[in-house]
Amino acid sequence: MMDSAAPFSIRPFCKADGPALLALFRETVRRVNSSDYDAEQVHAWASDEIDAAAWTARFAGRFAAVAERDGVPVGFTELEDDGHIDRFFVAADQQRCGVGRRLMTAILDEARRRGIARLHADVSITARPFFAAQGFVELARQTVVSRGVEFVNYQMERVLGSA
Repeated sequence: MMDSAAPFSIRPFCKADGPALLALFRETVRRVNSSDYDAEQVHAWASDEIDAAAWTARFAGRFAAVAERDGVPVGFTELEDDGHIDRFFVAADQQRCGVGRRLMTAILDEARRRGIARLHADVSITARPFFAAQGFVELARQTVVSRGVEFVNYQMERVLGSA
């Protein structure tokens, strides 16, 4: 297990990160989000059938940041041009160690740099308290479908100011 007290850094995503970030995503959903979603939902969400190349390709053209501790990715996020935060995950063993806050700061800094006035995300039940603590407000509870399985998540937003 990695030392969660060791310093970490935030750096830009590179294509070679794809496999490690997919593994981090799966492990986080399976170990952390499983407290709020049932086994069928977790299996669909963090499926072994996810195409790694397609999953990695989704980072292209987006601002994407990776948190790294001792050379190992411990979190990641991405921001689309319209202010949508697509994926935001922190490794299961790195929860509540400041990684998420630092990734959110990177998103906020980039949004302000680009003149994005509003951030928005579809947030899991698990991540909802974190996003609320970061100044996001809930717009709606929604049911989404992934791989034929229904999930509850929340549309949330944070208004940053005028663009």
